[in-house]
Amino acid sequence: MHAAPPPPNLASPCDAPLDAAAGQDDWGLPGWIYHDPDFFALEQRAIFRRSWQLICHVNDIPNHGDYHCFELLGESIVAVRGSDGVVRSFHNVCRHRASRLLEGPKGQCAGRIICPYHAWTYALDGRLIGVPQRNTFRAFDLTQHALMALEQEIFMGFIFVRLEAGLPSVREMAAPYVDELALYRLQELVPLGRVTLRARRANWKNVGDNYSDGMHINVAHPGLTRLFGHSYSIEAQEWIDKMWGTLTETHLGSWSERGYRQFLPQVAHLPPERQRCWVYFKLWPNLAFDIYPDQIDFMQFLPVSPTETLIREIAYVHPDARREMRAARYLNWRINRQVNLEDKALIERVQAGMASSSYRAGPLSTSEVCLRSFARRMRSLIPQSRSPAKT
Repeated sequence: MHAAPPPPNLASPCDAPLDAAAGQDDWGLPGWIYHDPDFFALEQRAIFRRSWQLICHVNDIPNHGDYHCFELLGESIVAVRGSDGVVRSFHNVCRHRASRLLEGPKGQCAGRIICPYHAWTYALDGRLIGVPQRNTFRAFDLTQHALMALEQEIFMGFIFVRLEAGLPSVREMAAPYVDELALYRLQELVPLGRVTLRARRANWKNVGDNYSDGMHINVAHPGLTRLFGHSYSIEAQEWIDKMWGTLTETHLGSWSERGYRQFLPQVAHLPPERQRCWVYFKLWPNLAFDIYPDQIDFMQFLPVSPTETLIREIAYVHPDARREMRAARYLNWRINRQVNLEDKALIERVQAGMASSSYRAGPLSTSEVCLRSFARRMRSLIPQSRSPAKT
């Protein structure tokens, strides 16, 4: 993935009033911005370099020397736990000749980071501590060549970074639901499995729009409809959306759905109203949390090109050896595997339609509060998105 050159004169997200395009609230975003290369370049600078991106959970890197890598639009980033137990995030780039330092999605670097090109050596806190043939470098100061650190925030155990300043903190963005999230004791989670990447032939906005769309649930997801009935709800705050549904106690459905209802055990740290509730949060611009009683997943919608997205995801759990919980987690996976296949078909057919010369922008229902909120922020950050056609 390659980063495009930054466009000129883009306002800071914090400086752009959300009411700048309020007159367009009853309309979605125009189709051209879902496939145009120039608009995609604008998004890289105005949105993704300034947004918080999730690398992993602190319990993905529990020991000193453990690291986790993250790739976004040509940038390679690594979070590593130091010998002092502190987690730090750096550009995964040697200060000598720019070689990538650490490979793979995760690993262990045994107390130091050694460049595979010329063996420049860094401590786990980023300090440069070893340079072969050091006396051949004139006026060379090791302290001026530490790894380039990134701004980092650890929120409820999850490690976030951003390339440039711009947005409020993650805690501020999630503030409307901090007390609700605290019920799930996110900081105690441990990984279940590994990070996976799923390719989608769709613009990242179409992936995110679909995630926050409540209208399609009863139309296109029969399994979720059987699980929730008509109890699925959505709401939008300034930086974060919430979607949720409560399991119905019917005996209808596939064997996975029936078995999940049957085997899902009580979770000691959750209040009664959370024992059978599925809750979804989407944090601006491209991060989602699926919060179930039995496990918690995160998904990132990583832009690859104007018409390609990678969905990056992993599940986390509270340690629980009960057979009922193991069964519930397996059945959860089966149910959501089908939902993901349905969503893949939906977003890819929408993406194809966005390329039609007939499409400009569709009307939005007053109930489509999440889509309205997302469109409003896009128009405030990138004024070109207010135009029905590329000019």
